[in-house]
This record gives sequence, C-alpha cells and structure tokens, in this order.
Amino acid sequence: VQTNLGYRVQFNSAIGPYKGGLRFHKAVNPSMLKFLGFEQTFKNALTTLPMGGAKGGSDFDPTGKSNAEIMRFCQAFMLELWHNIGVDTDVPAGDVGVGGREIGFLNGMYQKLARKYHTGVLTGKGETWGGSILRPEATGFGALYFVQHMLHLAGKKLEGAKIAISGFGNVAWGASKKATELGAKVIAISGPDGVVTIPNGMNEEMIDYMLELRASNRNIVAPFAEKFAGTTFTPGKKAWSVKCDIALPCAFQNELNGEDAQHLIDNNVTCVGEISNMGCTPEAIDLFIDNKIMYAPGKAVNAGGVATSGLEMSQNAMHLSWSAAEVDEKLHAIMHGIHAQCVKYGTEPDGYINYVKGANIAGFMKVAHAMMGQGII
Repeated sequence: VQTNLGYRVQFNSAIGPYKGGLRFHKAVNPSMLKFLGFEQTFKNALTTLPMGGAKGGSDFDPTGKSNAEIMRFCQAFMLELWHNIGVDTDVPAGDVGVGGREIGFLNGMYQKLARKYHTGVLTGKGETWGGSILRPEATGFGALYFVQHMLHLAGKKLEGAKIAISGFGNVAWGASKKATELGAKVIAISGPDGVVTIPNGMNEEMIDYMLELRASNRNIVAPFAEKFAGTTFTPGKKAWSVKCDIALPCAFQNELNGEDAQHLIDNNVTCVGEISNMGCTPEAIDLFIDNKIMYAPGKAVNAGGVATSGLEMSQNAMHLSWSAAEVDEKLHAIMHGIHAQCVKYGTEPDGYINYVKGANIAGFMKVAHAMMGQGII
C-alpha cells in the first residue's frame, strides 16, 4: 500500500469559480500550492475571463509508474476531491505531471461518483468528450504570441531567432511547435538529466517525439539525442548554457537562477519569457530588469493555457465545440489584451517596459475592484 497526500487550495473567487491546475510531483506541499494559488488568482484576472484562483495536487510521483498505477492513483485522489469541485464552484485543470491522460482518469471517476454528466468540471479533457481544440498546445502557443508582441514593440522579429527551451513536456512541446511555425529556431531543450543542443533547430519529427518522451514517464531527455543525428546531449547542464536570443523556461519553478541569468545576459539574450509558473528566481528577475532585458513573468506569458481552459468551460456550458481557427483567434485576442495591460501599467519613465510590475498591478487591480465592489462579506 502506498500513501500520498493530496491538496486543493481555493484562494479567491471574487471574479468567478476557483480555477487552477493539479500537480503530481514528489515536491508538492501546501506551502507551494498556496503560493501558486495566490499567483493563479492574478493570472486568471489578466485573461479578462470570469475565473478565480486555486491550485492543487499531490506528492505522488508519476515517474516510472504504469498506466494502471496512475489510473488507480487518479481515482483515489478524485474520491476525496470531488466533494469540493463543480462547474460553478471549482474547475481544476492539469499542471506538472497531469496531462490529458490523467485528466481523463480523474474525469471518469468524477462522473461515476457524481452520477451526473458534467463535462465542465475539469478542463484539458480529450476532444471527443468535451475538450477544446488547441487546449494541449494553448500554453505554449499563447506564450509565443505574447513574446511576439514584446519583440514587435521593441522593433525586433521572432523569425530567425534562436530559442532555448527548458523541459520537454506539454508546455515545452507547444512552445517549440509554435516557435518553429513562426520561423524561429529551437536550438535547445532540457530535462533533469541535462540539455540537448539542436544546432539546426527543431523539425516536425523532433517536436512529435517530445510527446513520446513525456509519455514514457522516465523524465529524461537523453534519448532525444540518441534518436536524432546532429544533436548533442550534455549531462548535468541546463538549457541556459546554450547561447540563444530568447530563453523560455517551460519546466518548473525556480529553474532559472541568478547565475543562469548572468550567463544568458553575458551571451546577449534579448528576451526571456517565463512560461513555467515562477520559473525564475527573484535574483534572476532582478538581473534581467537591472540590465533592461525584455522579461515577462509567468502570470502574463503562460496565461494562454488557463485562458483556453476558460474557453473550454464556455464551450461546455453552451454544449458546442469551436473550430481551431475560432479558438486560436480568441487566444490571440486574449494574449494581445494581456500584453496591452502589462504595457499600460508597466511602462517606466525611461521607456523600459517592466512587465513584472505591469502584470502584477493589472491583475491586482481587477481582483481588488471586484472584492471592494462586493462589499465586506
């Protein structure tokens, strides 16, 4: 018998039902989830959609587990969670260690326990049973749209830019896919075991293989270099060791520290987009801002994922499914709106855009106005 602890932190519902991911990782604890729930509140506010903030998960480690073991854990987890969620109460989604497979297992158990067919109680579902087209890609796609807006405002282009990406999971996959589509070159991906350098940039076959790597549950990136000629695996190194124009953390919190930031600055990085939640340490963020590097925090850059979750909720409520073009158009508009809010509140007197300040103030103002407007309760 294996025992794990599961949690759900419902942080704020002033502007809509609680909304935030579930994370399965051995490092999960209440402190981490409280802080992520706090951040999620402001991220969701930035999307302009009616969603509050929450976060949840368990210290269950999916690495090395079989499909059946993961299914049994998801069912055990939902046995307690289902009392606290609902379409108008709390709508969880996936996060680290929780992808479409896990959402499926969780959703199946919820339907069994609730004895109701509520397609909208979890987001990130499969397309055949209530999921939204583009939801798996949305976090990465939205992030690249945001980065595109940053570069455009600074008079730069994404085409031809060399991009280093950390991680190889769902977020890194979506970011790699959209970056390549938009003409950039993804020259590095990384895992806990090291970094793979891809001198000529990723191609479609490589991007597809990232999904196989994630599904293997081995949590290593070395097989990528074994499969593709011309790529190199360096053990123990991070993606930030590779000289690049744009750095996109896509893996885990605090994955890019002060030393990494200095190395990127020394290598003339022009833009850093934090696609993972709290991917950069405070030291790294201070260095980027002090050196006037374009840097945008996760609550702005990676909001495309939760925004498309919100769009999935809308489709579920209306009992219909939008086309890829419709979802992509709405995602474009949301990311453009978030960027505009960051610029509005974050532009400094010298013209430098402090996206951290802009995102924090814009998100806070919306939540604060909603709370004040509803009185002391």
